[in-house]
Amino acid sequence: MNLKHPLIIALMTGLLGASSAVAAESGQSPMFWAKSNESNRDTVNHRQWNELLSTHVVNTGQGVNRFRYGSVDKNEQKRLSDYIAYLAKIDPRDYSRDEQKAYWLNLYNALTVKLISENYPIKSIREFGKKMAGSSLLTKPLIKVADNPLSLNDIENRILRPIWKDHTIHFGLNCANMTCPGLLPKAFTGENVTSLLKQSGRDFINKQNGVTLKNGKLTAAGVFGQYRSDFATDDKMMLKVFAHYADDRLALYLLGFQGEINYVHDYSLNGL
Repeated sequence: MNLKHPLIIALMTGLLGASSAVAAESGQSPMFWAKSNESNRDTVNHRQWNELLSTHVVNTGQGVNRFRYGSVDKNEQKRLSDYIAYLAKIDPRDYSRDEQKAYWLNLYNALTVKLISENYPIKSIREFGKKMAGSSLLTKPLIKVADNPLSLNDIENRILRPIWKDHTIHFGLNCANMTCPGLLPKAFTGENVTSLLKQSGRDFINKQNGVTLKNGKLTAAGVFGQYRSDFATDDKMMLKVFAHYADDRLALYLLGFQGEINYVHDYSLNGL
């Protein structure tokens, strides 16, 4: 066979192009999930999740909002499982971009709450490595959406981060430790997702443990260091991000700060 024949070359090129297109459309690719239908005014029903959050999210007045994982009873577990099953039957690509964003944030958080409450008591989500035979809670497929198995890592790093390119998503994800923003007491919806994420950022910076400036030292929660490229290109820009969410007095101190930012991690569970 003459592999240099023009017809053979054209056929091989076409086959390679087709295989690349299939790969690009894989559920592991952001391109697969980037589709939306902005003309669709339908909404996803998050009522069951909203009821659970309003019941079990506690504002302790310090640190981050806590979730009462150990207080989720069998009936609530059933409703939570039903809610997750309902979301699994939805193809979010059929909805508007705001509905999608709320969908993915709620799904991620509902999955973490389900796993932790079912395995409570635990002191840290890092304990799941032992419970899952060495697998990470973040990388183990937990749900199938549009015929694609997805892990928490997939939802965050293959869908939310690359598609929206919006640092405020980190104010809405329950990483379940004390150096991430806590769960909000209400579910995200397409209508409130933008305003709730901004409010969560303000609460994290001003009222919780997102940023602490004391005795000339600036400490920031580990989420800012872990996902630094999502927030800023350097520490100077990061200070501007902090100041954007900070109350006026703290914002002035932050904009004038000349030292280093110390990023701290506390992996203890954000539960009660």
